[in-house]
Amino acid sequence: MWVIGSLVAALVVTFGAVTALEISNRAAAADDVVNHSQPLSADAANIYRSLADADTAAAGGFLAGTQEPADVRARYDEDIATASRLLVKAAANTDSSTDSGRQISQINEQLPRYTGLIERARATNRQGLPLGGAYLRYANQQMNTELLPAAEKLYEAETGRLYDDYDSAAAWPYFGTAAGVLALAGLIYLQRRNFLRTNRVFNHGLLAASVASAVVLLWMVTGHLVAGADLHTSRAHGQESLKVLNDARISSLKARSDENLTLVARGAVLTKDGKHDQYEFAYSQEMASLVSGLDKAVSLADDKAGSKPVRAAVTDVKVWKGRHATARRTDDSGDYEDALKQVIGRTDSTGQCFDQVDKALEQALAHEQIEFTSAASDGRGALAGLPVGAAVLAVLGAAAAGLGVSRRLSEYR
Repeated sequence: MWVIGSLVAALVVTFGAVTALEISNRAAAADDVVNHSQPLSADAANIYRSLADADTAAAGGFLAGTQEPADVRARYDEDIATASRLLVKAAANTDSSTDSGRQISQINEQLPRYTGLIERARATNRQGLPLGGAYLRYANQQMNTELLPAAEKLYEAETGRLYDDYDSAAAWPYFGTAAGVLALAGLIYLQRRNFLRTNRVFNHGLLAASVASAVVLLWMVTGHLVAGADLHTSRAHGQESLKVLNDARISSLKARSDENLTLVARGAVLTKDGKHDQYEFAYSQEMASLVSGLDKAVSLADDKAGSKPVRAAVTDVKVWKGRHATARRTDDSGDYEDALKQVIGRTDSTGQCFDQVDKALEQALAHEQIEFTSAASDGRGALAGLPVGAAVLAVLGAAAAGLGVSRRLSEYR
């Protein structure tokens, strides 16, 4: 009886230790989702967005003429400052030897070169020299071939890390479950053996150990199921929506930049086959991606607060495409000045549509970020206290089992 009791007590302790270890790992992964990997993924998306928006603002300011509007210049400066600040933050939280670290280094290396080209374009444009357009196109080329691809890889790497943390947090605690079943089975066997040999129905110590083990097992299963459901909600209705909205916003920014550069280049840059204006062709591709992304965002939105701004963006994109077609016809007819007003004018322009689309997407992103944080925090909270509670209850259960066996053995002395 003492040998069997000792083995059962050891099983209970093992159950508590395994449960505490497994749930601690899952709780840490859930905490990383909320406080580390998702914020880094969001920062990477904002780096991408800030760089794309800076390029858009630079092209828009160039089109305005020799005197760049103060609000456009301020927007460009704010975007560059935001990207620089987030790069410093990302570098501080990323190993330089990883793929993310290499992308951060590349962006840090290329960003000063890009801003230098933009300043040359501005300075030349203020002098009324056509060379300014060449500098601007070269800067845009560097943005699209060096900076944005690196920012996209950074975003993909950080998002991949986020999904790895999701998988770690949601993985079922198989070892803890198996240990719990074995501990309960051992306790049931020992109590049944005592009943058959001694005709004693209850042993308070073994009964307390059984209750403690059952509570830990039920707590672990329930807590993990609740955490898994909340994390799934945060991923399906939060992170996935955030990813789609970020992609759509970036597509809108790139489309706007290409639209501006179409007027800057004025047909000087063609596609590789020489049949189409390169920037107009790129604009069409980005607008197609934007429309597709918005359609997907509407389907992912699970409440009115999330779907309303996305539907507004869909409407504004339709108006944008119509105004763009009108501006292109005007420019192709030779009326450049009127086409310029239709693109960068304060009212009834494609620029106004772009601003409305960007504002709507920003609102939708803010809502989905709140949804993500709430659900992910609930998932993390469902595991709070379980590792410590499991360890304490297991120790108490093992002690109770030992006392129960000792009390029964004392009857034979």
